[in-house]
Amino acid sequence: MIATVCLLVVLAALFVLALHRLAPPAPVPLAPLAERIDALLPQTQCGQCNFAGCRPYAQAIAAGEADIDQCPPGGTAGVRELARLLGREPKPLNPTHGRETPRAVALIDEAVCIGCTKCIQFCPVDAILGAPQVMHSVIADECTGCGLCVAPCPVDCISLPPALSPVASLAVAQAGLRSA
Repeated sequence: MIATVCLLVVLAALFVLALHRLAPPAPVPLAPLAERIDALLPQTQCGQCNFAGCRPYAQAIAAGEADIDQCPPGGTAGVRELARLLGREPKPLNPTHGRETPRAVALIDEAVCIGCTKCIQFCPVDAILGAPQVMHSVIADECTGCGLCVAPCPVDCISLPPALSPVASLAVAQAGLRSA
């Protein structure tokens, strides 16, 4: 009698293990996947991917509505990380969304700035300080280098050079260009 009960318990355990191995993996819930994808994106909020920011792009990737090769600021390293997370093969960046460039930080030439505030209105991360008719400054640590502030400037006083080291930033500030 005890041998029969033990045999049934062992058979039941083997049956459960077999079912567990044969069952398809549970799908990853969409929200946590989107959060993990979003954590890998560069958070430039630039819109080069044709989405309003990094979070909507991450949600679209998680839902299977966007490919992983649409983020030039993330570069090939970003595509590689997204591919690894999603279990896909890495692919080159899609050139229709732009090309990979070094990280940049906006610089405002204070001598030319007229204080129109258009750059402030277009900055997706509020990295530009200023008021109407007052020169504007860029908070370099907050600037993502997306470049959205450059085109609306009516006097072309904003440039987007590669991000500088702290020593180079001091030299630029002393030369009259402003990146706080």
